[in-house]
Amino acid sequence: MDVAPHQTEKAITDRGYSPELRTRALLEALPYIQRFRGAVIVVKLGGNAMIDDEVLTTFAEDIVMLRSVGLRPVVVHGGGPQIGELLDRLGKKAEFRDGLRVTDAETLDVARMVLVGRIGRNIIGRINVHGAYAVGMSGEDGGLIRAKLRDPALGLVGDVASVNTGIVERLLSEDMIPVVSSIGSDEDGQALNINADTVAGALGGALGAEKVVFLTDVSGLLADIDDPSSTIAQATVADLEAGMAAGTIAGGMVPKVQSCIEAVRSGAASAHLLDGRVPHVLLLELFTDAGIGTMITAQRAGESP
Repeated sequence: MDVAPHQTEKAITDRGYSPELRTRALLEALPYIQRFRGAVIVVKLGGNAMIDDEVLTTFAEDIVMLRSVGLRPVVVHGGGPQIGELLDRLGKKAEFRDGLRVTDAETLDVARMVLVGRIGRNIIGRINVHGAYAVGMSGEDGGLIRAKLRDPALGLVGDVASVNTGIVERLLSEDMIPVVSSIGSDEDGQALNINADTVAGALGGALGAEKVVFLTDVSGLLADIDDPSSTIAQATVADLEAGMAAGTIAGGMVPKVQSCIEAVRSGAASAHLLDGRVPHVLLLELFTDAGIGTMITAQRAGESP
């Protein structure tokens, strides 16, 4: 049923989106769309964000929007809470050391089942509601992530040794959206569980991504850890290293910050820390003047390399 123009305008205004506001938003986005057209954007989605069904839906919409305006998104996902939930149901007690899950053969099987068979499929399904765009894989596929054992005490936990981007680049050339689970394999073919932040940083660097985006459960890097409103809009690799050395960056932020540093140092133009719980946070960060999270670069604009 067609709606009369004045009714449409009233509905938009009642929601707080006047025609003028919508027009300004589109015009503000235009130069960013033109600038980033054809660029690779790697987005890491954490397991905590996927607990909220609405967050996952808006995330999928953002990813499809990026593709629709000519960007080339790649999704990397974790799934720690979901792995823990299934282990609990199986009666298997989880053990952590320095924030990393000790992974024996049974735990690895659970991780592969959850990451590749459940979470990956959920993300793909949400994206493909809008069209047949997304293709799932793990780091084992096509030799994408070659891994090495991190520490025998942790069991089958790996670090990224090298990245073979061939399979991802072929998918991107066909305008597909790769959805990557954070499992890799060593030179003997043994699967290893890898931190998803680490995979996203390494993959973004290897692809020479314009941006590597980490969706977290905080607003970004905070000047005061106890003040959620103290988000730092921009920082350099040197700033992050100084913060970790001083202890002002600690706990669960350390792996994400280290992955940001790895991404920028290995070839990505910038890395971003965003609150993945904010609806359409990707679009707000990429296509608005103010942005919404923390952007990390090798150096500040105007500084010599």
